[in-house]
Amino acid sequence: MVADPRVIADLESKGLSYEEMACDPDLADTAAFCEAYGVPLEKSANAILVASRKPEGHNVVCVVLAHTRLDVNGTVRRRLDVRKVSFAPAELTMELTGQEIGGVTIFGLPDGLPVWLDSRVMDCDWVIVGAGSRSAKLRLDPTQLAGLPGYEVVDGLATVPQPAS
Repeated sequence: MVADPRVIADLESKGLSYEEMACDPDLADTAAFCEAYGVPLEKSANAILVASRKPEGHNVVCVVLAHTRLDVNGTVRRRLDVRKVSFAPAELTMELTGQEIGGVTIFGLPDGLPVWLDSRVMDCDWVIVGAGSRSAKLRLDPTQLAGLPGYEVVDGLATVPQPAS
């Protein structure tokens, strides 16, 4: 398994329990991973870097369950107190986190980059998160994250899309 060593060091320094899972890098994107490995979307948590555009320089990593949609232009924009935000492009994500899309996680991040967890994530008994690389994932109990420095549980960070009628 090939989790990013910075991610493993961060998990260990926080004393968190986790299980590392190997992942075919070609199947690291959420939908493909869940289908190939039999993981329900409701148990897969995506870490998404959001960057402000007006003004620039405000960033946050948001964690939402795969069956939900991050409320980037509502809750995230208001909480960052900026006029415009967007999902960070792959280049900025790599620059700020050192992690590539498909492997982005909430561990091993630079100091000062906040992590917001949708409250639905905390209702799960376990979730799958990235491991800092496309070659591994982590399974853990999300309740371990409550109260960690730099981590905040946010109600309404994501919404559940309504089925098309």
